[in-house]
Amino acid sequence: MTTDLVNDQLGNFDHIQRVVIDLAIQFGPKVVVAILILIAGVFAGRWVGKATDRGLKKFNLEPPVRQLLVRIVRIFVLALFAIIALQNLGVELLPLIAGLGVAGAGVALAMQGVLSNMMAGLTIIFTRPFRIGEYISIVSEEGVVETISLFSTVLSHADQSRVVIPNRKIVGEILHNYGYIRQIEILIGVAYNTDLDKAIALAGDVLQADTRILKDPAPVIGVGSLNSMAVSISVKPWVNVPDYAATKSELSKAIVKVYRSKRIVIPVTTLPAATA
Repeated sequence: MTTDLVNDQLGNFDHIQRVVIDLAIQFGPKVVVAILILIAGVFAGRWVGKATDRGLKKFNLEPPVRQLLVRIVRIFVLALFAIIALQNLGVELLPLIAGLGVAGAGVALAMQGVLSNMMAGLTIIFTRPFRIGEYISIVSEEGVVETISLFSTVLSHADQSRVVIPNRKIVGEILHNYGYIRQIEILIGVAYNTDLDKAIALAGDVLQADTRILKDPAPVIGVGSLNSMAVSISVKPWVNVPDYAATKSELSKAIVKVYRSKRIVIPVTTLPAATA
């Protein structure tokens, strides 16, 4: 009885071995060819992607737009090779596509937030309300645009931190784009008996001595407002975004020192807050 059991097991093993060999003979070459087709698709996608990237550089597109288009081209090329590989294996594509469509609908419902970020990212990339390197203020956050991706926008803040904003929080909001320069506003109160032309000229001399102050646009200096105890002198020069904080502080100090040295009285009073 034990001998019969062993013979049955050996017979089953021989049958399995024959089936495996038959399948390997029948489908092995097709599987190998399919794998080679996919490998060729990966290399072809890279080559076409690099060629596309070189071609798009001539159109002076934003880096996120160029990267997105290159990725789409690579995926398209790889998808074509994948279809060829599946056809080589004898897979029926119509039922597969239908199944993927149903699965895609379910995934879309489950990932509404992600998809909304992606659609907002596409809107930002193609409408270009701001570019990398520009200083923007939006949704109570501000900073220099560091990266723009399909799902989020990253700002570098003045305190060396990074602010990551989901793209759906940007589209439809009021955006203040400063560009690459910002305007400083300094308000300094002087006594009513002050020679205002002299005070304005002294502030102008301070600005001319600072190489960080831009000549174009020209600085704006004049009387800002009249208060109960002082006349406020408004000093509004333009600087590059990285120089904003340091220049504002140092200019305020320099103007105060010049006014004191020229005996221009700065009354103790509360002036309107200067805008950022």
